[in-house]
Amino acid sequence: MTEGGDTGASQKGRTATPASDIVMLDAAELALVITSRRVSCVEVMAAYLDHIDAFNPKVNAIVALQGRADLIGQARVRDDQLSRDEIVGPLHGFPLAVKDLQWVAGIPSTSGSPILKDFVPTQDSLPVERMRAAGAIFIGKTNTPEFGLGSHTHNPVHGATRGAYDQTRSAGGSSGGAAVALALRMAPLADGSDYGGSLRNPAGWNNVLGFRPGFGVVPTAGDDVWLPSMGVTGPMARTVADLALLLSVLAGPDPRAPLSSGGEGARFLQPLAADLSGKRIGWLGDLGGWAPFEAGVLDLCARELRVFQDIGCIVEEVLPDHAPEPAWQAFKTLRHWQVGANLAPFFNDPARRALLKPEAIWEAEHGSRLKAFDVTTASIVRTAWSNSFRRLFERHDYLIMPTAQVFAFDVNEHWPREIAGHGMATYHEWMKAVCLVSLSGCPSLAVPAGFSAAGLPMGLQIIAPVGGELDCLKLAHAHEAATRWVARKPPLLLAGGG
Repeated sequence: MTEGGDTGASQKGRTATPASDIVMLDAAELALVITSRRVSCVEVMAAYLDHIDAFNPKVNAIVALQGRADLIGQARVRDDQLSRDEIVGPLHGFPLAVKDLQWVAGIPSTSGSPILKDFVPTQDSLPVERMRAAGAIFIGKTNTPEFGLGSHTHNPVHGATRGAYDQTRSAGGSSGGAAVALALRMAPLADGSDYGGSLRNPAGWNNVLGFRPGFGVVPTAGDDVWLPSMGVTGPMARTVADLALLLSVLAGPDPRAPLSSGGEGARFLQPLAADLSGKRIGWLGDLGGWAPFEAGVLDLCARELRVFQDIGCIVEEVLPDHAPEPAWQAFKTLRHWQVGANLAPFFNDPARRALLKPEAIWEAEHGSRLKAFDVTTASIVRTAWSNSFRRLFERHDYLIMPTAQVFAFDVNEHWPREIAGHGMATYHEWMKAVCLVSLSGCPSLAVPAGFSAAGLPMGLQIIAPVGGELDCLKLAHAHEAATRWVARKPPLLLAGGG
């Protein structure tokens, strides 16, 4: 008898699946065994909660975990629906934890800030609403840095998230909790968000996948829907098919997000196998020496380029015809404006300002000094930078770059102060090469690229022209078939090591 007893779904002819096997299933496989009733939603929920109990204390990826009895009760409702042949959607019965920047009705949403440590929303954000409508059961949140600022997941409310492959190292960020939860099989899928690499960096550091789609593909609603942020919401997963599955749920226009675009999400469920022979790939590397990289990162990623050559692609080094330094300065200005405006209500209140971390205060202070013309000037530079990418895509089908400039650093370090002898002046300068991909507006999909001599993962970004999300998925699918990094090298922690 499973925990909670017979749920009403037919148990006849079922062969019990060990809980450890349940959590090791990819999301597409999990959906199949649930809808075919080979496992019950109660069994799935119990298996994941047991697994979280065993592994989360070692890494602190999932926070605000909800009560077991209530979650089992929600799973039982999903089983009752199955017994009536009512499949809610493609995520029917999936236990999911949502990044702690998204609202989930009834679950604390702290954004990693002591200012919001007691805040419990009464409604879902738009992406969460879509996941719920697809059948997901929300078990809690995934950890994030305070207000998502920085590519290292630590905050004063929930503490730091430790890497899946080395618990003395950072998990990356800001979707660090999501990446580690995936890598350690504490969640079948995860949502994330990305402004300057928050989906790509943690995916690369934890040997999973993260997809930053173009603006408007995944709609988000809020107080301002007409001046778009550079930040986007996107999926994380352990396989490309699973990534496409969650993207199909999240994507598609919504009247509450009038700038949303790109067609219905179901288009991402089409077959991803494709003949990629002859496709031209541009290797951006360190942008002609402008971006410093830790020793070993570029060499590891350059070796992985052979995989694309082996599947018939043509790979060559390329550079944008626009200087990266003014683009970086424009990125910082636009981030001051967008992030600073979001933080202004807290910054303008002295009592709450005292609870903000220095990086948040820095963004708000600089944002408050900007004039409208400063923002316009920065946006014009951004346009010139994105046009330089557009011209690259006139000669190339894809661009590729590492997902970070350094390997995962000490979990107790807030951010790298130096890379290869170059001082880092800001909390995000060590990710500036990745930030400039965001500035281009192009979709970018992070895939595993292998491991350093010390066993630390690194990833590659597959970048396509604006509107080329399906192209990203197709090349990532071919890369996955050739490498199988996620399946080949799971975290040692899962086997009792690490």
